[in-house]
Amino acid sequence: MLSFRQPFRSVSNRVSRSLSSKGVGVVALKEAFRERLDDARNQSLVGGGKERIAKQHAGGKLTARERISLLVDPGSFREYDMLKTHRCNEFGMDKNKHYGDGVVTGHGTIGGRKVFLFSQDFTVFGGSLSETHAEKICKVMDMAMRVGAPVIGLNDSGGARIQEGVDSLAGYAEVFQRNVDASGVVPQISMVMGPCAGGAVYSPAMTDFIFMVQRSSYMFVTGPNVVKTVTMEDVTQEELGGADTHTTLSGVAHGAFSNDVEALRALRELYAYLPLNNKEGPPVVPTEDPRERQEESLNYIVPDDPNIPYDIKTIISKVVDENTLFEIMPEYAPNIVCAFARMEGRTVGIVGNNPMHLAGCLDIASSVKAARFVRFLDAFNIPILTFVDVPGFLPGTAQEHNGIIRNGAKLLYAYAEATVPKITVITRKAYGGAYDVMSSKHLKGDYNYAWPSAEIAVMGAKGAVEIIFKGKDVEARTTEYTDRFTNPMVAAERGFVDDVLEPSFTRQRLCEDLELLRNKEVTRPWRKHGNIPL
Repeated sequence: MLSFRQPFRSVSNRVSRSLSSKGVGVVALKEAFRERLDDARNQSLVGGGKERIAKQHAGGKLTARERISLLVDPGSFREYDMLKTHRCNEFGMDKNKHYGDGVVTGHGTIGGRKVFLFSQDFTVFGGSLSETHAEKICKVMDMAMRVGAPVIGLNDSGGARIQEGVDSLAGYAEVFQRNVDASGVVPQISMVMGPCAGGAVYSPAMTDFIFMVQRSSYMFVTGPNVVKTVTMEDVTQEELGGADTHTTLSGVAHGAFSNDVEALRALRELYAYLPLNNKEGPPVVPTEDPRERQEESLNYIVPDDPNIPYDIKTIISKVVDENTLFEIMPEYAPNIVCAFARMEGRTVGIVGNNPMHLAGCLDIASSVKAARFVRFLDAFNIPILTFVDVPGFLPGTAQEHNGIIRNGAKLLYAYAEATVPKITVITRKAYGGAYDVMSSKHLKGDYNYAWPSAEIAVMGAKGAVEIIFKGKDVEARTTEYTDRFTNPMVAAERGFVDDVLEPSFTRQRLCEDLELLRNKEVTRPWRKHGNIPL
């Protein structure tokens, strides 16, 4: 058996010399080749070798192959290019080759549904990307596009393979181009399970979802040493680009998990909500949760006092199947909730203002978070259910100076552009421009409902009265204004809401509407693409 430290073709050369000296025949040559082939496959299976695997385990990380075996259904994985090696001859690299070249690629199934994936192997050259490493990734992405199946990348790489220079950079660009080509065609998911630095970060950034593993993964364009040299800032890798940073501050990642096993289990759960491609509908899962189920508690859950907060997730969970949500970006911009759920076994996307945080106001972070999610739902034929309790856009110089106008417009654009079924329920406040933005009837919402507790107005009663009556007789006028406008009656009279719905009947009504809208068709004017305010 060839040690992983020995030169790549030592066994081949040794056997060939032996056979030549003995003048053996073709049969013996073929037997010798099979021996070399088996040996090469065995080398590929151990990646960088047992010592490096042990070091990977000691750091609390699984190997590339172990991750795949946990992610896909048992026995379903078929590997591609197991014997591929790099072609670099610079800096002694011709004597340092590993079969597979630091990435395991192929296809398998998750829950019986096909998936293409690549898993970078940190035990081989630190998972660095070479020209051939990139070719392997591109091959699975091309195949995924060809057959219409999602792509999952398990990232664990130190970045570009420096010894290959521009060949490595060209490899990254080839991957980037395929990320763009696949966008909106097949779902793309990145699970960052180790380092992801430099140009390597831009491939996950263009995928639909990015997840990270706490304390063992990080993402940044420039590392701590470069940051210190340029800006004189002392910062650790974790502070600069760890899971907590990207799930709470930057919004780069959509979720984080405590270890590899938990992360892969969650990835399987998410996968069950997604369609395979943009030509298929969402998957259907059997459920015993009937559409007629009524939740009486919904009739009392919204406080009468508009200044008392409540958790919109409590309402949402009581409406959807089995009270189950898969939340996206739960720690980032919690004033808006984005989640996958099911109604009568069919996937839906949920967007809801959450009064428990910033009173449910829309700000820059929540607008961008929800806009990105809405566009994913629309790209992959997933109906959108919107729960509204929004007092407006968050005021302040920080919001204005950082572009709340442009960023708030992203959510407006996303909702207006979406052609999938759109159903909206206003639970309490729907004030000002934020009312328009949150999938209002005016943005071609299919069905828009209000609960009796809804308040649909330009602004709150007190502020409106002070402006209209210039501070005169405020108390009496506020009572008058409240009686006239802080309820859904005017909107219902105008047809801006289709019905004032008893909260306990919400599930049944939404299920009926979703069934009716299942074959919805919308014709749009031809255009190359819109110009969303990025």
